[in-house]
Amino acid sequence: MRTTTIAAAGLLVASALAACGPVDQAGAAKPVKTVTVAPTTAPRAAGTTKHTAAAAEPTPKLIRVPRVVGHNHQAAQNEMQAAGLFMLHEKDATGQGRLLLWDRNWVVVRQSPAAGKRVGPDTPITLYSKKIGE
Repeated sequence: MRTTTIAAAGLLVASALAACGPVDQAGAAKPVKTVTVAPTTAPRAAGTTKHTAAAAEPTPKLIRVPRVVGHNHQAAQNEMQAAGLFMLHEKDATGQGRLLLWDRNWVVVRQSPAAGKRVGPDTPITLYSKKIGE
């Protein structure tokens, strides 16, 4: 928008100068040379680099999945989050489809991906749990 405004202002100034341009001794207007100036970008500060689409995004650091089988479900979630894994899913390991409403009453019996595997921080982790004592 700024480039358009500057260009429009430049055209107005150029046309005004042409209309009020120099005249010869007889009062006739002398031809005026018109110059078009392309807009420029502001110079970059020393030491900065230009970012391009070709520049590769940094590779995310891989995280080793902690072993949480046998831990109560709440402690398992805390360990995963402390490791930097936040995409946590939970399932009833008995197949009954129950919701884990009180995490401390459940124990993790299986996890996916397996403990020790290196994954990105956005990898979904599924904790399969059952109620303690089942």
